[in-house]
Amino acid sequence: MKKLAFLLVLILAAGMLFAGGGGQQGSSGGAAPAAKPIELVYTMTAVPTDAHAGAMMVFKETVERLSGGTIKVLTYDSASLFKQEQEVSAVKSGQADISAVAAPWLTDGSPWISMFTAGYIFQSYEHMTKVLNGPIGQQAFERVAREQGLRPLGAQYLGTRQLNLVEDKPIRTPGDLRGVNLRMPNSDAWLFLGRALGANPTPISFSELYMALQTKTVDGQDNPLPSTKNAKFYEVTKSITITNHVVDSVWPAINEAKWQSLTQQQKDWIMEGVKAGIKYCDETNLKAEAEMVQFFKDSGLKVYNADLDAFSSHVLDQYLQSDFAKTWDLDLFKNIQDAAK
Repeated sequence: MKKLAFLLVLILAAGMLFAGGGGQQGSSGGAAPAAKPIELVYTMTAVPTDAHAGAMMVFKETVERLSGGTIKVLTYDSASLFKQEQEVSAVKSGQADISAVAAPWLTDGSPWISMFTAGYIFQSYEHMTKVLNGPIGQQAFERVAREQGLRPLGAQYLGTRQLNLVEDKPIRTPGDLRGVNLRMPNSDAWLFLGRALGANPTPISFSELYMALQTKTVDGQDNPLPSTKNAKFYEVTKSITITNHVVDSVWPAINEAKWQSLTQQQKDWIMEGVKAGIKYCDETNLKAEAEMVQFFKDSGLKVYNADLDAFSSHVLDQYLQSDFAKTWDLDLFKNIQDAAK
């Protein structure tokens, strides 16, 4: 009986020692379960060779490195997750977290954003990035976040649209475009831009444009120089005039609820990723454009420079007298124009 009691005491003591040791290990020596990484779904329609698709990958690498893997960026290009017309609503609803959006896609929810789609709202690349990646852009993006539930975080440079004509014809002022049938995308905003430039805008699908230039159905077209090269329009045209009439950008934008759920440290990591992506995209497209001028000269095209002051003053006057300007914040417009000085 004494032996049995002694054994029971030993068993009880061993159990208490085991339990006590286990509890101590859990509280001081054991590793706490690792927190699940935050996932950000980043979607766009751009193909991998586009500079802003490359910028998405730079963003991913930067954020994941700075966060030590506590933020994971899931990337989807080539419209593999959402079509272009679905991306803004996907980010607003939280089906996606981030997308690369352009100003025209935000005009339904914020009509005043149409200001950023106007010809010559920006005089140059430097003007565009100074405005959109500076205090003015922060003010505008904050307002979009309040109105639409998604927050643009910066602006990446896509390229600047130039004139490309079938004939060897220098274009100095808007008057030189009188009677020129200029192909434009088939939307009210684009057709208005064609008229504001001084031309006769002619809507033709991009897929039909090469043939339209070749057969002289239209007298010219406008696109960023890399697009003109990639579509081989230089094969059926003879001149390019540098007009810089649209300095185009795309805005990485995040779901506002997701943004507000992040800590300040996490927001800082994301903004570092945005800045790295802007640097990559801008430098890539600026380099490509610089090389394009020489490419077109080598291909036999004449390259001319328009009177940018004559064009910008004329085109902006057309916009300010139009229905488009009725939704604009004219104080903001003035600040944007002053920034060019």
